[in-house]
Amino acid sequence: MHYRETTVWQKAMEAAQELYRLTPKLPREETYGMRSQITRAIISVPANIAEGWTRESDKEKAQFLAVAQGSLAEAETLLTLCEQLGWFPESETRNLRGLLDEVSRMLTTLRRRFRTD
Repeated sequence: MHYRETTVWQKAMEAAQELYRLTPKLPREETYGMRSQITRAIISVPANIAEGWTRESDKEKAQFLAVAQGSLAEAETLLTLCEQLGWFPESETRNLRGLLDEVSRMLTTLRRRFRTD
C-alpha cells in the first residue's frame, strides 16, 4: 500500500490544511516566529509518515513514526499557546484538535506494530 492510501497520512494532511487555514489569524510580526514554527511542525507529521512508510526495516519505520509523533506533540503545544494568547479561537481549532488526537492514536498503534524490542 502506498503511504498516500493510509488513513493516518490522509488525516495528517487534513490537519496540516486546517492549520494553514488558521495561520492568517496570527499577528504579522509572528511570520518568522510562531507561524514558521507551527507550520514546520505540522508539515513534519505527514512528511515523516511518508518517509517512514518507504523504509524497509521495521526499526526505521518506527523511528520515522516516532519523529512524526514528536512533531505532532510540538504542533499541539504551539496550538495551545496560540489559543491561550487569543490568536486562535478555540471554537475554530476544535476540528484540528480532533484530527491531531486521531493521528496521535493511529501513530501510537503503528509504532507498536513496528516495535522491534
